[in-house]
Amino acid sequence: MTGPSLDDVTDSPDELDDETATQLVKEAAEVQDMTGEVCPYPQVEAKKAVQQLDEGALLVQETDHVPSTENVPRAVGDDAEAKVWRSGNGLYRIYLWKQ
Repeated sequence: MTGPSLDDVTDSPDELDDETATQLVKEAAEVQDMTGEVCPYPQVEAKKAVQQLDEGALLVQETDHVPSTENVPRAVGDDAEAKVWRSGNGLYRIYLWKQ
């Protein structure tokens, strides 16, 4: 018997295709490696980083903590537009464009 899949426990924001996700990492103003970190640390670091960005700049946060894919966009709220990319091997990237 298997447990629930990630799709059963997450309600991710809009997701990006692989090609777009890779290109956006190259264009990001900042990339944060949050693999191995759990909530609330990723939310706190994302919120601080977004505040330092210019309007329209992109922050990418890499995480393996599934709840961060919901909690980080929620934490930055209206300060950034969020999209999520899922690698398929447990790595996620959260893309945050400062508004």
